[in-house]
Amino acid sequence: MVKRQVMLTFSPQTSSEPIVYNMGQQFNIVTNIRQADATDDKGWIVIELTGDDKDIEAAIAWATSRGVRVDPVTGESLRS
Repeated sequence: MVKRQVMLTFSPQTSSEPIVYNMGQQFNIVTNIRQADATDDKGWIVIELTGDDKDIEAAIAWATSRGVRVDPVTGESLRS
């Protein structure tokens, strides 16, 4: 299992979608919100993703395809 921390940044177009929920459900990964800040139309989340590396990569690619900006957090790759 791999753990990675990334920052998701939402625009007004993506702020109402259940992105974090869908990442966990569709890609068989565990999501853990570490920090967040949001308003009605935008926001960001620092999230820890745990699972197989290929599933995490697929979830990140999917979120990016939905219009969410995904940036790595320093020290992102941890092994458990």
